[in-house]
Amino acid sequence: MGGARALVAGVDSSTQSTKVVVCDAETGEVLRAGRAPHPDGTEIDPRSWWAAYEQASAGLLDGVAAIGVAGQQQGMVCLDEAGEVLRPAILWNDTRSANAAVDLTAEFGGPKAWADAVGLVPVASFTVTKLRWFSHAEPALADRTSMVLLPHDWLTHRLRADGGEPTTDRGEASGTGYWSPAAGAYRQDLVRLAFGRDVALPRVAGPAEVVGETASGALLSAGTGDTMGGALGVGLRPGDVVVSLGTSGCVYGLSDVPTADASGLVAGYADATGRFLPLVCTLNAARVLVTVADLLGRSLAELDELALSAQPGAGGLTLLPYLDGERTPNLPDARGLLAGLTRANASAANLARAAVEGMLGGIADALHALRAQDVPVDRVLLIGGAAQSRAVRAVAPALFGASVSVPRPAEYVALGAARQAAWALSGEAAPPSWPVAAEDVTAAADTPEVYERYVTVRQQALPLLT
Repeated sequence: MGGARALVAGVDSSTQSTKVVVCDAETGEVLRAGRAPHPDGTEIDPRSWWAAYEQASAGLLDGVAAIGVAGQQQGMVCLDEAGEVLRPAILWNDTRSANAAVDLTAEFGGPKAWADAVGLVPVASFTVTKLRWFSHAEPALADRTSMVLLPHDWLTHRLRADGGEPTTDRGEASGTGYWSPAAGAYRQDLVRLAFGRDVALPRVAGPAEVVGETASGALLSAGTGDTMGGALGVGLRPGDVVVSLGTSGCVYGLSDVPTADASGLVAGYADATGRFLPLVCTLNAARVLVTVADLLGRSLAELDELALSAQPGAGGLTLLPYLDGERTPNLPDARGLLAGLTRANASAANLARAAVEGMLGGIADALHALRAQDVPVDRVLLIGGAAQSRAVRAVAPALFGASVSVPRPAEYVALGAARQAAWALSGEAAPPSWPVAAEDVTAAADTPEVYERYVTVRQQALPLLT
């Protein structure tokens, strides 16, 4: 090749926007990048994703040899016999199928039966519940539906110059509620239970498979879901667990065996490499800090300083951070609770500290849920907006019971999609090793009693929260 760099592109088609990175296939160095927004809402015309992709990638793809797409999971894209989109895609964050989730859980024999079958217990985010809602609420359109895709499936297929059979991957398929990570196969019986009949589904491609070519001749990798793309992007290894602190919290780690958690707390996903990716979500993460900062009339930087000025344990204040209800533990109707308030500890600094400790206490609950499924937690990789908080970095190791590293800020989902594209391009047995710079952080003090008190308050408050 005369020393010329092989280039690959990764696409992150998320809820809010499309991000595109172009990387050196060997080193992962980001050479070009673009971004374009998506319309807001919980349903969207998939053509908006294509328009955003074209805008974000404009002028970036010259010389690119392979492209991978990672997309928001669990959205439902319905196609007719001609392959045309029948209605706006219903996204993961649409809750209209909540009652369908309850009905499906009961009809199939309860949470354990679902966990054993597909590693999941139905909630409104999963595609299987959207199928049930669709079949009942819009039967005329449902009758015209020939195939159901997920967002990354649709965009990857749209990129293919030759048409052909739509594909997905095991990571994306594992979030539907009708594909079994343990068996590596669709559960058509669950499709029929939800939709009332069979419907065509995309073929599940192998992790390093080339599934087509673009009009410019670039190879297309299988692509994956955004969580699985993020795991590839940060170079997740066995024993690592990612804690992503965005609007909500997302906690996931690698496992060599599938998980089946009948409580529904741990979603038994597959990853994009052939392993498994058990995941726990919390509804309350960075927004807890934003809310308390607003309450105190301070900026987030000022909240950080206040929290660091207080002693561990916040003088006895404990915040249960269930400001939007909670999923881990499963308390959808709960509200936040501030316990232990006295005149002596009623200060802005203690409240700021309690906000940080409370948010991270909720994440520690998620880590314990993973440990209960025998997922090793040796090192936590802390990413997301709140990972840049100095107070969060100081408190997290003490509450998590594991070493904590903070990777440098980057578009890890898009990087993971690009790394998968480089893998498909290489034809090697494993994805290329791309370095990820990370800073190790240590606890200011070893304070296990802080989480112990958090757990005690949570247990005592359960009658008030349910």
